[in-house]
Amino acid sequence: MQFNNKKIKDIGEFGLIKQLAYLIKKKDKSVICGINDDAAVLKYTKDKYLLFTTDMLIENVHFTRKMNPEAIGQKALAVNLSDIASMGGLPRYAVISLGLPKDLSLAFVKKIYKGMLEFARKFKVNIVGGDTNQSKNIIINISLLGEVKKRFLTLRSGAKCNDLIFVSGNLGRSYVSGRHLEFVPRIETSRFLVKRFKPSAMIDISDGLVLDLSHILELSGVGAVIYERLIPRSKDASLKEALYDGEDFELIFTMAKNKAKLFLNSLNKNEIKIPISLIGEITSKKMQILLIDRFNKIKFLIPKGFTHF
Repeated sequence: MQFNNKKIKDIGEFGLIKQLAYLIKKKDKSVICGINDDAAVLKYTKDKYLLFTTDMLIENVHFTRKMNPEAIGQKALAVNLSDIASMGGLPRYAVISLGLPKDLSLAFVKKIYKGMLEFARKFKVNIVGGDTNQSKNIIINISLLGEVKKRFLTLRSGAKCNDLIFVSGNLGRSYVSGRHLEFVPRIETSRFLVKRFKPSAMIDISDGLVLDLSHILELSGVGAVIYERLIPRSKDASLKEALYDGEDFELIFTMAKNKAKLFLNSLNKNEIKIPISLIGEITSKKMQILLIDRFNKIKFLIPKGFTHF
């Protein structure tokens, strides 16, 4: 098949991202990290980097008009906050662009904004501008600037063989249960981790445990083994849902064993307010994800989860 005849569906979301990344691969020295992480990392001050991320929410994909508009607004900002959390940073400034049907009620729009403002105040984010346009469905796009001290920056690319793999919270059935509208970005947990134990790699779970873990493995050049009995599931979630459902917005992070031992001691002392689970270990086999099931049988997992194409 000739490249020019290919359609987006032929290469999928991440194939598209790779094609676009190739087109913009040339960057100047101010760009520390561009595409391939949860946020871009840019030169800023002597001891800090600037973090830059953006996320788009589309009606009937990420939410419906029947849902609570304030919760929709909270989610719109929260998904960006989650990206900053996965880099070890703190959020600072946001701009908000809205695509709106012209017959949408003003009250509905103001409630969306009220939800965003509530989370902005909670996480000390200044909303400083944006744009509005007419569209068939509601579209909410937020760009968020954050900052991180250089010593706290955590990328997807730092996992090493024999590192342990952890995940926050419980996984699966986020969209079905409505939890995708009510999650709290793990800023506080992330800051505790980077200040005390400095994970080797970290990512947030937007597309599913297996798929997002595979991003760490690909950029770190490693593999992983995870254990069915250790994977934390949400109420009524099947193993498949815990592995592959998206929109959990929890953190996956890896940590060297010597640090992990100290970290596990801190968990025993209840120094973190949310559940953290040790689910596996990093291996040397690049992009190989093994699952040890409850019968101690080995299964090879394919990196899949939620994708847009």
